[in-house]
Amino acid sequence: MTADHIRVVDLETTGFAPPDHAPCEIAFCDLFANATDLTGAPADWRVDFGYGYLCQPGRPIPPETSAIHHIVDEDVAKARPWAEVLGDIVGAPTDATVYAAHNARFERQWITDESTGSAPWICTYKCALRLWPEAPSHSNQALRYWRKPQGLDRAVANVAHRAYPDAYVTAFLLRDMLELTTVEQLVEWSSEPALLAKIPFGDLRGQPWSAADEGLLRWVLRKDFNEDVHFTARAELAKREREGAHDFDEDDAA
Repeated sequence: MTADHIRVVDLETTGFAPPDHAPCEIAFCDLFANATDLTGAPADWRVDFGYGYLCQPGRPIPPETSAIHHIVDEDVAKARPWAEVLGDIVGAPTDATVYAAHNARFERQWITDESTGSAPWICTYKCALRLWPEAPSHSNQALRYWRKPQGLDRAVANVAHRAYPDAYVTAFLLRDMLELTTVEQLVEWSSEPALLAKIPFGDLRGQPWSAADEGLLRWVLRKDFNEDVHFTARAELAKREREGAHDFDEDDAA
């Protein structure tokens, strides 16, 4: 992969999942590589400006969803249909294009592989868990205020829960990530379940997974938790096995 262009996207919708719900706003914000490093990989990423579009979802916007993004039926009454607006955002995919979103699993319910030409995706939520497990929260806005990305314009970033400001914030967080690792690594992490930083249940809720004993980790794998919890429990067990083998090797060498 030699991508030198990443398109960050964000959706505001009438609800949580198709087919009952659809987007009422979509926005993008682009990142471009200004240079390449000594290996030829893209480097020196810059955030470019994008645009946001209201779109007609083809169904009413429930009041409980309007309460989040403050978009109402009157705002989208004369907007173009969602499918038509999507074509303006994804355009003609090329090998140099990667898509990104914070919690990309949500956006990909509507922005499918068919529409993007199966382009690779980066989920900045999953990548933030890997790169910044110590963050107080891994939501887009919490990371914004914790990281304080250089160059981010607060006037543009406000107001949260509208498509363009959220895409803009995500783009700056992604730029910071690209200073720490490669596009390829971010895509790989994004293709896996989330490696959770903290235990999300029980008496140890909010504690790092290192606080769980082996019995609890194996109990988790027998229960009906989601794939992120199972993936994290397996990763923690594997980490301990590697550390145990390393300790054994050192003792044997001594």
